[in-house]
Amino acid sequence: MAYVEIKNLVKRYRDLVAVDHLNLEIEKGEIYGLLGPNGSGKTTVLNCLLALLYFDKGSIRIDGKEMSPDAYDIKKKIGVVMQNVAVFGQLSVWENIDYFCGLYVEDKRRRRELDEEALRFTGLENFRKKKPKELSGGLLRRLNIACGIVHKPELLILDEPTVAVDPQSRNRILEGIQEMNREGTTVIYTSHYMEEVEQICHRVTILDQGKALASGTVEELKRLINTGDIITLEGIYIEEEQLAEIRLLPHVFRADYDGEKLTLRCRKAKDNLLRVLHFLQEREIPFENVFSQLPTLNDVFLEITGKELRD
Repeated sequence: MAYVEIKNLVKRYRDLVAVDHLNLEIEKGEIYGLLGPNGSGKTTVLNCLLALLYFDKGSIRIDGKEMSPDAYDIKKKIGVVMQNVAVFGQLSVWENIDYFCGLYVEDKRRRRELDEEALRFTGLENFRKKKPKELSGGLLRRLNIACGIVHKPELLILDEPTVAVDPQSRNRILEGIQEMNREGTTVIYTSHYMEEVEQICHRVTILDQGKALASGTVEELKRLINTGDIITLEGIYIEEEQLAEIRLLPHVFRADYDGEKLTLRCRKAKDNLLRVLHFLQEREIPFENVFSQLPTLNDVFLEITGKELRD
């Protein structure tokens, strides 16, 4: 039995179907990514999972137990870090962490131990007396995470936790998530940063209009799409007629040119790069640099949904 089991979930807002017969199974010990454009239903799914929203149809079970608004035995095992920072401005860093820990842990001695561990884990030891307004955006995000993980949850839900943070803080947050996961925490992770999801998630589901379009490991999802090599040529000048020829090449299904850089998306085939170079050589078209890379999770997302992710 899966640790988190969502069956046939439906959530409507009058005529709008926000979640449409969704089925998800998340195994214990996974970092599971939920991807989708804005309005795809990700946050609605999380709110239903936390029993913060009533839903029209379906069932949600966590660790074999039915989730409901009064399932406090289950809720005690969950940590939540939502996109909007939720801390108390009048309390210090340490006081905020201790307050949220106190919602789950009554013993004061144990609470102090957990508070200190959360401070060390998020690198906030030297900021314990600071108020939230005195923190940078990255430190404020870390405080938000510290408040969500201080009670050592079995299930951690993270809804875009790295929005608008600096690269150093983002890296620290991702490393912390992976460390918690190694210690046994199951994680549900949403983000608009494809590289993050590709870096830390064991499996991924892509949502759109409340439906699961595709699920699997990142490598399994990459095998679902037509894109093979993505070839980029920099410092290249080509005539409109030559660009039209390139677009007619049998292994190229998309060519984007901005006057200096040509990006070719090729179908899965051998020697795509050699074919492109041969074409350019025959026509004596010079270029400065050439790069070839395999498809990324972002390419999977674009091909499956046909949409760009927006912050």
